[in-house]
Amino acid sequence: MTEADEPVDPSEVGEQNAPPVEEKPYKIIFEANKCFGAGKCAEMSTNWSLDLDTGVAKPETYFFGEDELDHNVAAADICPAKKGRGVIHVVDRRANEEIAPDPAGDGSLSVDW
Repeated sequence: MTEADEPVDPSEVGEQNAPPVEEKPYKIIFEANKCFGAGKCAEMSTNWSLDLDTGVAKPETYFFGEDELDHNVAAADICPAKKGRGVIHVVDRRANEEIAPDPAGDGSLSVDW
């Protein structure tokens, strides 16, 4: 198995170009291929918008600070995709734990790749 064939660790996504953890301790992992365009995220968060042409949501930024945490968590929690578990994941980069939606309740990443 080559490196390209190995599964991607969701906690490493985007980290190569990420701002310092101290500045932006939270990040979004978005399973865009599973988004079906309900638009609930855009209703809950100014960071999210729904593209009416493609029917897929999109965040304005993937890395953010404490001041943007509440509305991004609300967007992740309300997302109905992936059989109700959501496709927006808010991760605390300091602990590498999922804050929302966290269906297992233990901070483990619920990304389904």
